[in-house]
Amino acid sequence: MSDNRTPGQKPGQTSGQSLGQTPGQTHRSDPTDREEIRAMVREALQRQVGGIPDGSPPVESSPTVIDESVKDVITEADVRGLPSQAALLIREDAIVTPSANDLIRERGVEIRYRARRSASGRHRLIAVGSDHGGYQMKEQIKVLLDELGYRHRDFGAFSEDAVDYPDFAHAVALAVANGVCDLGIMVDGAGIGSCITANKIPGIRAAMCYDAATARNSREHNYANLLTLGGRMLTTERMTEIINVWLSTPEGDPRHGKRVAKIIAIEKQYLR
Repeated sequence: MSDNRTPGQKPGQTSGQSLGQTPGQTHRSDPTDREEIRAMVREALQRQVGGIPDGSPPVESSPTVIDESVKDVITEADVRGLPSQAALLIREDAIVTPSANDLIRERGVEIRYRARRSASGRHRLIAVGSDHGGYQMKEQIKVLLDELGYRHRDFGAFSEDAVDYPDFAHAVALAVANGVCDLGIMVDGAGIGSCITANKIPGIRAAMCYDAATARNSREHNYANLLTLGGRMLTTERMTEIINVWLSTPEGDPRHGKRVAKIIAIEKQYLR
């Protein structure tokens, strides 16, 4: 039986009410809010991915995952620039130089592996999520993914009750960034807010697509790993076309990968 509460929502808490906020209380804007959001996303991931029952003690936050999976060779410079306690995501067939390997062992860096994407990867696991405005389309997407032979995990929302799209976009993005799922699809009313939210997560390259051309471009040129859609902007036929093209388009050749590597390098400059 599905838990229809939003991620982190306590029993008896209404759908528009912030975590830790009593009815009629003004929403706080202090560091506690950030901790509550992190806890809420951890709870959503625990329930949907790990099957952690209600009332279980919280787990520690996952390390920041630095995505270098567009690179063919991992060098000492790639490892030396990692933030403290970060994990490194690389391709399964990437070459790691001896000096990089030495530094990995010395610093105790966790290495995670990702297979290079291909058009035939029907075994991939897709994270799906929505807010109330995208709920109906999310349910249609799950049926479509079943028909196409893809596995999927639903991170909510679980009804059309009003919720906040950043909570669910955050959960879907974390599942992809941490390697729990291979790709993600997030639906809100217009697709814009979820795209902005998801792109705050290191390692995420979210693209809001509105037709087959943008879907193909986002995968081939930008190596997008998360698709956002506007549930109130697209017909079922257009949504189906976009998802078919997005999932079947492989990452492009190395000239595109070199540009994506520059995007990742910019992202790394601002990691704390």
